[in-house]
Amino acid sequence: MLGAADARRAVLGAVEFGGGVLRVGGEWFGSDGRELKVFSVALGKAAPAMASALDERLGEALAGGVLSAPATRHALHGRWRVFEGGHPLPNEASFEAARAAFSLLEAADDPATVVVFLVSGGGSAMLELPRDPRLTLEDLREANRVLVTCGAPISEVNAVRRALSAVKGGGLAARAPRASQATLVVSDVEVGRAYDVASGPTLEPPEDSPSLKEIVGRYDFAASLPASVSRALEESGARTATRAPSGARRSFEVLLDNERACEAAAEAARARGFAVEYARDLVEQNVGEGAAALVSRLSALYARERAAGARGVCLVSGGEFSCPVRGGGAGGRSAETALRVAFEFGRLGNGIKTAGGARANAVALCAGTDGIDGNNPAAGALADATTLSRARALGLDAREFLDESDAYTFFSRLGDAVVTGPTGTNVRDVRILLAG
Repeated sequence: MLGAADARRAVLGAVEFGGGVLRVGGEWFGSDGRELKVFSVALGKAAPAMASALDERLGEALAGGVLSAPATRHALHGRWRVFEGGHPLPNEASFEAARAAFSLLEAADDPATVVVFLVSGGGSAMLELPRDPRLTLEDLREANRVLVTCGAPISEVNAVRRALSAVKGGGLAARAPRASQATLVVSDVEVGRAYDVASGPTLEPPEDSPSLKEIVGRYDFAASLPASVSRALEESGARTATRAPSGARRSFEVLLDNERACEAAAEAARARGFAVEYARDLVEQNVGEGAAALVSRLSALYARERAAGARGVCLVSGGEFSCPVRGGGAGGRSAETALRVAFEFGRLGNGIKTAGGARANAVALCAGTDGIDGNNPAAGALADATTLSRARALGLDAREFLDESDAYTFFSRLGDAVVTGPTGTNVRDVRILLAG
């Protein structure tokens, strides 16, 4: 599955350079006879892999680049300035990376220049500067902490982020209005909403984006955000994007997304003899509702396919369930989903069963494709019909861990946390449930 979401391989396939001509995705640059200068800005969890591929394709033709990622596992040429931007909250390096990117783009702002933006999930925190210079790093850190723990969907979180940021909502691209630009994206958002990846540093949001005023009121942010941030939001009005001058060439292409990862998982299950259902509608539900729907759908799939003679079934789901944080534990959206699935298995009698009473063993893998699940070191967790009984045997109260948003600790003590380390890509979460 992760092979289908390999960010480095995707960029290698999307970029060609030779004879002074550059192809980025479906667009060609440099055929007018002028000497071509190429610069790049890369941000997000997949940025090191993407930048490494671009570096390989361009070599000395790459005049300079800025990269911001949690850590780089790829050796990049000295043409790149590399920053370890923060995640899930911005850090001082996030600010330094934004300043470096702005300087590079302002120097590159020329009609003979092409800027290749390499954008992936996580970039919202890793490359950041406030639109209002009175806002401090601590202001933005606290604002982001409130946003990512309130349970709002990413589209609403990003609408608030864009109103505060000089980078998001097209702000980054606006720093080089005369240069040709190409954006390659590894998407961690729903299909059709690529402007939400890293809060859209090279794209203005659509006109029907969520209203900032409605969002602030819905989650009562005025009571939880720093006063300086609330003031900045009020002064920003409805503005959530930076309007860039038009005229220069612009291209934008999504290379990888959650759909590709889920399809790869489904195909792998089919190849192993499972009857498969891809639940495309279970994407951004509340985590409790989503977990219940997963197990209900798995039960129905098993009952239907067992009657047709199938020996085992597989339910695949992707996206990101909304997961409000209630306690101070080492939780994670995927680990909490797995724990709630375990409760659903227990509610159905330690597994799933058909209307006729036939029982099946069931197991669920819930994990982030980036290898990092919220504020813990795991990608996610495994849950099955024995999860709760094994926990009780160890003296673990699963409900207490759930109430404290501490699902990672729960699964770590059971030995069922899935620890991969950073994967070098980021195309949202996957949830794979098997029964047979």
